[in-house]
Amino acid sequence: MIVFGWAVFLASRSLGQGLLLTLEEHIAHFLGTRGATAAMGNSCICRDDSGAEDSVDIQQQQAENSAVPTADMRSQPRDPVRPPRRGRGPHEPRRKKQNVDGLVLDTLAVIRTLVDNDQEPPYSMITLHEMAETDEGWLDVVQSLIRVIPLEDPLGPAVITLLLDECPLPTKDALQKLTEILNLNGEVACQDSGHPAKHRNTSAVLGCLAEKLAGPASIGLLSPGILEYLLQCLSLPNGSKDLPSGNKITWHSKPGNHQKLQSHPTVMLFALIALEKFAQTSENKLTISESSISDRLVMLESWADDPDYLKRQVGFCAQWSLDNLFLKEGRQLTYEKVDLNSIRAMLNSNDVSEYLKISPHGLEARCDASSFESVRCTFCVDAGVWYYEVTVVTSGVMQIGWATRDSKFLNHEGYGIGDDEYSCAYDGCRQLIWYNARSKPHLHPCWKEGDTVGFLLDLNEKQMIFFLNGSQLPPEKQVFSSTVSGFFAAASFMSYQQCEFNFGAKPFKYPPSMKFSTFNDYAFLTAEEKIILPRHRRLALLKQVSIRENCCSLCCDEVADTQLKPCGHSDLCMDCALQLETCPLCRKEIVSRVRQISHIS
Repeated sequence: MIVFGWAVFLASRSLGQGLLLTLEEHIAHFLGTRGATAAMGNSCICRDDSGAEDSVDIQQQQAENSAVPTADMRSQPRDPVRPPRRGRGPHEPRRKKQNVDGLVLDTLAVIRTLVDNDQEPPYSMITLHEMAETDEGWLDVVQSLIRVIPLEDPLGPAVITLLLDECPLPTKDALQKLTEILNLNGEVACQDSGHPAKHRNTSAVLGCLAEKLAGPASIGLLSPGILEYLLQCLSLPNGSKDLPSGNKITWHSKPGNHQKLQSHPTVMLFALIALEKFAQTSENKLTISESSISDRLVMLESWADDPDYLKRQVGFCAQWSLDNLFLKEGRQLTYEKVDLNSIRAMLNSNDVSEYLKISPHGLEARCDASSFESVRCTFCVDAGVWYYEVTVVTSGVMQIGWATRDSKFLNHEGYGIGDDEYSCAYDGCRQLIWYNARSKPHLHPCWKEGDTVGFLLDLNEKQMIFFLNGSQLPPEKQVFSSTVSGFFAAASFMSYQQCEFNFGAKPFKYPPSMKFSTFNDYAFLTAEEKIILPRHRRLALLKQVSIRENCCSLCCDEVADTQLKPCGHSDLCMDCALQLETCPLCRKEIVSRVRQISHIS
């Protein structure tokens, strides 16, 4: 579970602005006593540089922001709807406007400590959000994100996405002004190549805006200059098929032009991700496809298995784009040529959202969306001792471990593995163990690219053991108070995170000393079940499916024979109804489920 509690707070605050502005004269005292829920409307915030909070309050907030949560704080259960305690009513003095760059860096520094929803959003994040409520402030925040987020911090791009995703939507004028300030084109992509963070951050900002502004606004944002800029960031030197990781190289943009410098692969990665997000709008997709992007991606696709983990990310995304978005005539789709003979257990592509990317061999996953995406293995275990390993490709926030049939994953609410009583997860970025939406610190160092995390499930002794490069943690047993069977290997991903699973199809790097079984030894998948179809092939098959008139509205397979009480809705089968706690139509709590015999054929 990550910082989604802050997101919920900001969303609820925006919804209440209108009502609070209307009633502020009558409930000022009430708002004063409920600082946690006080909204901060545009008309209530002075944005000139005159007023300031007293220095005592500023120092206190900065001290709170820099403090690392204690184990006691982390042990508190999450409450996704509980508003933070810190807030300001419409008659309170505004927060002092600080240096924007400092606020962005403060947010990046504190982001690792935000582990529970009952934690208060840090002062820096709230202040940046307030500033972004005006066009001028929004532009200041965006330019600062591009300017100061360092290249080496694994959470840098995720912080860009988090801040922009929760800021108010920019106006048309603000977007126009931003494009004028950036003035992007192919020449700009070749400048400052010795400082790739600027181009990486620019591409991350463009990708986030493209995702946030899908439709006409996204079409307007993808100007010829921005398209040229992003495409140029994908370029290799003429005739080159390889690129030294992290090194600058020379290339010719056009015949006769002087030599120019190309930044290292992280710029390529985020330029490609930005183009993917622009392509979510069909008109943009056509425009990008006509630019011959597929020719560039074919060269980058060869990096998908590169031992350098940064280049490997570029190759993974290039291959995924060629299979799903920017198809190249005459190129064989990867799933049609990948060898799956030795694979008997893989990631389940049939119960994940469209935002999670899964490799054609079903053992590698990546999330580039702003949501907290989860995935589980195709094989389930009920008894014995089992082990699998994960290779860390990116060193940011992921929660990896074990989930059960009863686990519930809510990607947009930020609930993943370890966020209910039926799952437990290892978080190597924030050095935490997650269970039932509570966290506790572990003694392993932060994981890094190339590390191997081991996961042992001992159902005989009812314990889970986590390993980092062979180093073992004490057993975890909490989950067995809620369930003792039906376990899957599972993982949840924050933005821009990627890892590879080994369920036993190849030798383990750090096998435990005790005797264990592997999923690959006991699982079975048909040739058809192993296929992970690209999106366009899957959509084509769905169009051919004939759906019965009385089928379940969720699975579309079984007969809708179950009525929910007390709401009375009855367009579900019993299997789907048993997995729900609220009615999907009216959101009323389900008290009971009644099978309607007359509907059974």
